[in-house]
Amino acid sequence: MTKENLLKNIPDLRDRKAVALETTVLTHGMPYPQNVECALACEEEIRKAGGEPYTIGIINGEIKIGLTREEIIALGQNHDAIKVSRKDIPYCLMKGLTGSTTVAATMILAELAHIRVFATGGIGGVHRGFEETMDVSADLEEFSRTPINVICAGPKAILDIPRTLEYLETKGVPVIGYRTDCLPLFYTRTSEYKLDLTASSAKEIAEMIKIGEDLGLHQGSLIVNPIPENYSLDPKFMDQKIQEALKMMQKDHIHGKQVTPYLLDKLVGLTGGKSLESNIALIKNNAYLSGLIAKELLELEK
Repeated sequence: MTKENLLKNIPDLRDRKAVALETTVLTHGMPYPQNVECALACEEEIRKAGGEPYTIGIINGEIKIGLTREEIIALGQNHDAIKVSRKDIPYCLMKGLTGSTTVAATMILAELAHIRVFATGGIGGVHRGFEETMDVSADLEEFSRTPINVICAGPKAILDIPRTLEYLETKGVPVIGYRTDCLPLFYTRTSEYKLDLTASSAKEIAEMIKIGEDLGLHQGSLIVNPIPENYSLDPKFMDQKIQEALKMMQKDHIHGKQVTPYLLDKLVGLTGGKSLESNIALIKNNAYLSGLIAKELLELEK
């Protein structure tokens, strides 16, 4: 397999208002049909904001930057698609497999297409019980390697938040609060964790990104966008449900890349579907902001 064949379907989007979207939400983040409905709605939110959506995945061993509607629907119903992170990309391509991309893998493939902005729900991080499991998501390391700017609703609430923030700090990754000075925690708008960096508009975020690029910092940034207020869940309620889900996970001996999808699925049942409603709302909200930022970035190039 030559380099030319590997990259033959990857467009050059450096002069476009491009926004990347990941696909693990389709295969490991939500049940069908909500997964497909959410993925298509996110693309529409990006268009509403003036951006251009490119949902990323690997289909039968080929990198796809911008899945078609039919491919999104098919992937959302595919129970055999593998969850692809950095380490899995060569294997998936060599074997001709179909895979959904995590935050880390989406960042890598987006950079190949010169996409600078990426919308997701929440990032992975340092998992609770790190002292025993040493479980740290590859998402965190990718920010120091790959210059993609990720818009999310904060780290997933199932994580060890202080250690996740410390890891990002150690790697020099800017965590920018959009119209907030505290870290949103995925399902909830606020937390006890204060942020040093804030922005009041998409234009300010775009200007920070551009300055970092001009200085040659070659790293990603994390823009945290609080969940819409009417979908924000009570922190004490969610922490209680997360503790219940963690006990279930230990009982079922779940580990590795199955931890996050397992916990998210259990939380849907434990919250009576509220966590799923919130998840969909926050992802759409992030998609819209991403479209605004992509549009502002292109304006700065003129």
